[in-house]
Amino acid sequence: MRGGYGGINGLNDVTGIALSGDCGNLRGMKRRTYAFHFALVALSLSAAPAEARDAALQQRVEAKLSEAGPGTRFGLVVTTEDGREIVAIAPDNRFIPASNTKMFTTAVAFATFPDVQEPDASGGAAVRLDGATGAVPDVVLEGNGDARLSSAADCAVNCLAALADAVAGKVRRVRNVVGDDSLFPDERWSPGMSWNNIHTRSGTGISALTIDNNELALRVFPTAPGQPPRLEGFPYFEIDNRAMTTAAGDTKLEFDRLPGSRSIRLTGTIAVGAEPELLRLGIDDPAHYAAWRMKDLLEARGVRVTGEVDARHRRLSAADDPAKRGSAPPARAPREAPLARLVPPPLAEDIAVINKASQNVHSELLLRRVGLRDGTGSIADGVKAVRTMLEGAGVPRAAYDFSDGSGMSTYNRVAPRGMVTFLRWVAAQPWGAAYRASLPVGGVDGTLSKRFTGTPLEGKVFAKTGTLNATNALSGYLTAASGQTLIFSAYANDVPEDVPATKFMDEALALIAAEN
Repeated sequence: MRGGYGGINGLNDVTGIALSGDCGNLRGMKRRTYAFHFALVALSLSAAPAEARDAALQQRVEAKLSEAGPGTRFGLVVTTEDGREIVAIAPDNRFIPASNTKMFTTAVAFATFPDVQEPDASGGAAVRLDGATGAVPDVVLEGNGDARLSSAADCAVNCLAALADAVAGKVRRVRNVVGDDSLFPDERWSPGMSWNNIHTRSGTGISALTIDNNELALRVFPTAPGQPPRLEGFPYFEIDNRAMTTAAGDTKLEFDRLPGSRSIRLTGTIAVGAEPELLRLGIDDPAHYAAWRMKDLLEARGVRVTGEVDARHRRLSAADDPAKRGSAPPARAPREAPLARLVPPPLAEDIAVINKASQNVHSELLLRRVGLRDGTGSIADGVKAVRTMLEGAGVPRAAYDFSDGSGMSTYNRVAPRGMVTFLRWVAAQPWGAAYRASLPVGGVDGTLSKRFTGTPLEGKVFAKTGTLNATNALSGYLTAASGQTLIFSAYANDVPEDVPATKFMDEALALIAAEN
């Protein structure tokens, strides 16, 4: 018998059971083997309920999203902080992310600029006097990529008036006033942005020289029934006022403008006694508008302007594409020392504005500033920096494509699983907590101030919204009923008109949070 069982002795290295080869010890071996099997079964049974719960939850979430009816494509991934997927619906399908794009732009800024909490010394606008034209100098207003320069009458920080004061303290007569945005190549609109947004604040031009968010405020006041309303605002545009004041009814005003034109047509109605309506008009040439405002401020300070208002741009070239430029360093023209330069507040403050208010212009400028670090400030250079960040985060290349920094481009694509992988990586970065704090909070502030109110998720969702034609998005972090943090990414594309996709997305997240 002993010799007959000698072959079984070879199993003890695998099973961990001591075998002597006789029948008595064989019975002991069986008992230990049964115990080993029972332990495996117990482990399997303990895992089974969690898997079953997740499967049942997924079915309920799918049922909730199906209430939206036919047409809408949903994608949703929810994971724990350690990466365990709780729900995965179309996880690797690619969706238009809309303003979820800003999450990547603001993250790459955190990853690129170590001094985001310090005053923005590199971004502030500057002014210099150019005497090359003769005894009477030109005033050159130079943009350095900051998005927050203001010409408002009540401006206290980062004010164009301070640069006008510097000029007025030096000369009393100037020739031309020139807005120079040549730090970045002239790419005022991103590939894939709808042209019908150009005249609005959502699609205003992007420029290294930005002022007043590159938009002009126009206030419309009712007058007498049958009469055109009264308009109040800077006279930069020529306005064809075809609107009418009515005796009663709702205010319904619209404006339109052809790209490149400074002529606006205003139509619609405003009722007698109605509150003034504020319209925000997009500007095609921000550098020109900034110079136009500078001229006004100079003249208000007694500086005589004898010449014209002009803009100086730098045309996009092959050197602005890193794929064509290769490893050659980008050529940069030297810049003369300014007469005065502004130092805006920390960039981190602007990042919070971008994420909480979903500010398009600021986000686009941030992408270009990131692209200037190792490139020329082009969109392509900014997108390359985002791609490098995502490669380091372990996000598959098939999970994304970007053509801008704000999400206005319909060419952008993101997969929910790729977004969640990215957000898990962000949470582990030294700046991860600051990034999360910049996101809107459900029922509290930003673009989520009116969502999740009066629900268990009020104050417990920290996420970026996204809204574009037939598109909704929401990605970020939430605190579940158990207190654990979940990471999620939800998309709705091809949404039919009048379908409240965000309602079903929010209710699906509430289901998941309640059971975890």
